[in-house]
Amino acid sequence: MRVNEDLRNERRGAGINSEEFAVFWHGGSEELREKRWRENYFLCDGFEKKFSIPDSYLSHKELYERTVERMVHRYQKCRDLKASGRYGDREFYDTVRYMVTSEVTSAKSPFATHLSMFVPTILGQGTPEQQAKWLERAANGNIVGTYAQTELGHGTFVRGIETRADYDPHTKEFVLNSPTLNSFKFWPGGMGLTCNYAVVIAQLFTQGKCHGVQAFIVQLRDEDTHMPLPGVSVGEIGPKLGMNGVNQGFLGFKDLRIPRENMLMKNAQVLEDGTFVKAPISVLTYGTMVYVRVHIVTDSANYLAQAATIATRYSAVRKQSPINPGDAEPQIIDHVTQQNKIFPQIAKSIIFTMSGKFLLEMYKQVMKDVDEGHFEGLADLHALSCCLKAIVTNESSLGIEVCRLSCGGHGYLQCSGFPTIYGFNTAAETYEGEHVILLLQTSRFLMKAVKNPDLSPTVAYLKNYSDRQTLGVWQNSIGGMIEAFEAVAAAKIRIAAESVEQRIREGKKPGTAANLSSIELVAAADAHCRAFILRAGAESMEKVSKSVSPALAGVLKDLLELYAVDAAKKALGDLQRFTTISDGDVRQLQRRLEDVLARLRPNAVAIVDGFDFPDEVLKSALGAYDGNVYERIYEDAMKSPLNYEPVNPSFHKYLKPFMKSSKAKL
Repeated sequence: MRVNEDLRNERRGAGINSEEFAVFWHGGSEELREKRWRENYFLCDGFEKKFSIPDSYLSHKELYERTVERMVHRYQKCRDLKASGRYGDREFYDTVRYMVTSEVTSAKSPFATHLSMFVPTILGQGTPEQQAKWLERAANGNIVGTYAQTELGHGTFVRGIETRADYDPHTKEFVLNSPTLNSFKFWPGGMGLTCNYAVVIAQLFTQGKCHGVQAFIVQLRDEDTHMPLPGVSVGEIGPKLGMNGVNQGFLGFKDLRIPRENMLMKNAQVLEDGTFVKAPISVLTYGTMVYVRVHIVTDSANYLAQAATIATRYSAVRKQSPINPGDAEPQIIDHVTQQNKIFPQIAKSIIFTMSGKFLLEMYKQVMKDVDEGHFEGLADLHALSCCLKAIVTNESSLGIEVCRLSCGGHGYLQCSGFPTIYGFNTAAETYEGEHVILLLQTSRFLMKAVKNPDLSPTVAYLKNYSDRQTLGVWQNSIGGMIEAFEAVAAAKIRIAAESVEQRIREGKKPGTAANLSSIELVAAADAHCRAFILRAGAESMEKVSKSVSPALAGVLKDLLELYAVDAAKKALGDLQRFTTISDGDVRQLQRRLEDVLARLRPNAVAIVDGFDFPDEVLKSALGAYDGNVYERIYEDAMKSPLNYEPVNPSFHKYLKPFMKSSKAKL
């Protein structure tokens, strides 16, 4: 491989070993080795060579058909691994999920929801008998499912869902209906033309009462002909901003009958006579959503890391704008403003990932506790998953756009990779809960916590600030910054609580009071989440730094400092309002920012190399490992079907007659 000289020099001059960073980033040598083996197995088999035209030039229909072909090929390769004995059932499922949810495909897959939500829901909410009936067929791909919750008229407000499941004790069946157009399911991935089953979330009616939303396994299409079953109206919703290979769909029901056994009954149950046995705790029904939000956090951080990789490598290759008159054009990465755009995105992707891993471990522990009958951690887990999902997806979208802008006009090209990455990530800002709605859900937890800080360790800092007039003491250290962010969060939480209470005293109903105070409630949840991210990132970084070389430990410390300083500069208004930060401290923050950017500059390329994204995953002419940016941009331009002929037929049909004529057409 001929590597761009500037990029080669960046790697030679780095003070850290990118391979050591990769081992740290992927959780160990064995994990990194397995990850690379999988990428090689799926990406280097020559399959993609059959596609001479890039996906971006395909019609909507062609893209879907190519994506299905690609994913069936990959899924079959997973089956081959299992048949060869390399993987058992658990490893097989992990590999299939990795293959679908990682970026080894050029478009998000219509199988993604099947593995990220359909299968986990059966696993988490199905009885042992239901798992025995459905799980192996689903994991093996003998049936393909989706998760149908969102409706045309109802999204995050799950309790408002209109789809009905009425129990008929005479036939021991549920009768599913979509009473209005608004109640049609809308958006589930793969539901348009791919899936033949779905987990459907519907209002349960039995013995004349509504018992709230429950989950049902529903067959949508015939397993042989793939034709929709009688009583099922299903189709695809059309092109979107991104993720156009996902094949999202709509779904409506008209008197569709399913067996009683198709209600997932690990938690709540309906007996044969129609008696409803409720779950020990209602939020267990939402377990799948929490699980998905946990993974969205790390997936979104991963997209930001991809964008930062592209922008960093491009900035090492691109030369422009002499710093001093008469100087040679420098690499644009030498401009401090360029560093200030890109390096904080690298830091964010790392800190966000660490926060996501913390949340994942918390999820595993809480689910273990739930299985043992202990539900205390569910509220905190739900609140944290909501705000982390909201903040990380939003910050990552903003960061991806900053990276795109840092690459100038070339960043606008489809072949830069940015449009695809942005399309994937910005979708995550709305699916499984829109940004503001999720922060409001977190605020409900915080309004309880302000009255009882013993509710959870994540809100223990409230004990340090008995009232919102207590200012946080600013200290120019990471620990001091963490405490300052917690002081801001504590003050905003108390302000929001006082606002709600004041409106209730004025005679407003609690819901109205919360709605009128919702701006302050959102701000409180936002501040709580940012304080958590900084503390979780710092604690994780401290643990990791003890197990790596001094050089890498120093770089990780710099990345944490950059994240903290960048966050503090963006929150100066709040810090000046709620802490003792001074003008001198602000000046010191600016100098620290400039210093840490300078320290990270020699290692920037080595860090993003350590993310270990192969070119087949990045799919970026600007961010390829070899740095041959201009050759790759030109090569991609020549793949355009419009370049297949020197003169387009539209010239003779429209342009030439127009250009040769000067007559007015009356």
